[in-house]
Parts: sequence; structure tokens; C-alpha cells
Amino acid sequence: MSERPVVARIGRPHGLRGEVTVQLHTDEPERRLADDTVLATEAAPGSGVPRALTVRSTRVHRGIWLVAFHEIPDRTSAEGLRGTRLVLDEAEDGPVEDDPDTFAEEQLVGLAAVDPEGAPVGEVVGLEVGAAQDRLLVRRPDGREGRVPFVAALVPEVDLAGGRVVLDVPAGLFDLEG
Repeated sequence: MSERPVVARIGRPHGLRGEVTVQLHTDEPERRLADDTVLATEAAPGSGVPRALTVRSTRVHRGIWLVAFHEIPDRTSAEGLRGTRLVLDEAEDGPVEDDPDTFAEEQLVGLAAVDPEGAPVGEVVGLEVGAAQDRLLVRRPDGREGRVPFVAALVPEVDLAGGRVVLDVPAGLFDLEG
């Protein structure tokens, strides 16, 4: 996969007219998924997914973003998009490195999670995008996974060059996952 920033990941089809659910990876869905916006795609080789898709419409249904594309007329076509990433084409959008607090999931996965004193807490294994806030998925040394709200108060430092994130979580947070 490329290093282009992911706007959303396509989920399952919704309805008969080619709409799909999307998991957002942007704080600006209204701007990034505006009508007639062209987004590059990243999909499995040989999947038949077009190299770019043009947004026909968006709407929110029960808290879930639904997107329709001009190139996808029906549910059958939409089914083939499942798992496709919608990414920014930096040539059209310009550099996106201007926000130091924005991270792609690929940048975070594999980082060591440490407490403020530097003691190991686990390893980041994913990013769960939520409606209210995102959560880091952290695999603890005992194999259990915990979720940490990805907010500055609990994740005060993301050090990509150093290969770590600092978690300042309240005692017992990971025990709640149990």
C-alpha cells in the first residue's frame, strides 16, 4: 500500500442504488467526501475496482456514513468495493503533512506503547475509528487487547521516529476490558 492518507475504508453495501458504508479516517468527512470529489482507490490487485471514484452523494444513517459514487450504479457493483481504501491524491490535494496530530493507522501499528516513565505497556495493533473519538488498540504483554481513547490527555506523545507512543492512562483502564 502507498503512504497516501486514507480518507475512508469501504464497508458493506447499503440498499439497492450503490451506496456503501464507510469507516472514516478523516476529521473532515464533509470536505473530503463532498459531492463530485474524486478520490483515488487502493484495492487488492485484480479486484476490478476503478483507480478513482467520484462521490455522487453522502448521508449519515443511524450514525453511519453512507457514500454513493457515480461509477457504481447498483448494489452488485457496490459489493465489489468492500475493503477498498479511499485515499487522497497528494498531487491534487497538496501535502497533508501540515497537521502534526494526524496519523494514519499504518504509522501507528507496531509502535511500542509505554507509560510516562518509559515502562512497557504493550504494542499498538490497530486504530478503531469512532463517531465521537478514535481508540488505539493495544495488545498487552499477556495477550489481551485494550482500547485507549486517542486523545491528548491519555496519549500525550506519539513518537514515530522513536517507534513508540506514551500512554498516560488511569489505573485499571485495561482491567475494564476483561
